[in-house]
Amino acid sequence: MNGDSKIRAIVVDDERPARRKIIRFLEAEPEIEVVGEAANGHRALEIIQRDKPDLVFLDIQMPGINGFDVIEALEVRPLPQFVFVTAYDQFALRAFEVHALDYLLKPFDLNRFQKALAKAKGELARRKTSRLDDRLARFLDEVRTTQFAERLLVSSGDRAFLLPVDRINWIEAARNYIKLHAGRETYLLRGTVEGLIGKLDPRKFIRVNRSRVVNVDFIKELHRWFHGQYRIILKDDTEIVWRRRYLDNASASFISKL
Repeated sequence: MNGDSKIRAIVVDDERPARRKIIRFLEAEPEIEVVGEAANGHRALEIIQRDKPDLVFLDIQMPGINGFDVIEALEVRPLPQFVFVTAYDQFALRAFEVHALDYLLKPFDLNRFQKALAKAKGELARRKTSRLDDRLARFLDEVRTTQFAERLLVSSGDRAFLLPVDRINWIEAARNYIKLHAGRETYLLRGTVEGLIGKLDPRKFIRVNRSRVVNVDFIKELHRWFHGQYRIILKDDTEIVWRRRYLDNASASFISKL
């Protein structure tokens, strides 16, 4: 990027409404030119390597290759400026702040977006390539060595708080959201089951069918059912079917202990 050219931006998010929102905000900025978008990590790698953008809005929670994997696999230098997009208030948010990397926590509004964009523009104007690369390397080292999420940021009415994951009985998909069942309370998070399951300890949380995840500490009974499947009964008497295709070696080990 030089002083006379526009900032070339790419938007990466597996949710189309989220991509559309960011692109709409960017198109209102005369200094920005949106040169591409990607719905998954594989496509993101292709277009970043090919088009060498100045700025990338990068979703973290994507199935398959996530946002962190994309950065680690990139071979282009200098690296683009990143604004990370995430639906979960987890360990990574503290790391963003420590390493002066900006992020957008879904759902975000225009005001928060503009603050993130202004910071990215400032970094691009004064960037030192080696400094950015070093910061990203330290950041990735930290998030890769951090354990699974212990709390999730949830909303209840007009307040938000950190919910310990140990309180979650089970999780289900609800269109563009995830519904967390914690005792008699339920909370909504924007995102997908695929995005969340990778952040939870697999020794405690098992995906039992396409749209549901169960905390094993809340399983009361397990019954054999049709076609090699199981019927799970939780401690609150909720019944969930454990589909055969979601049984793996780890699941078999767990079942054998019951």
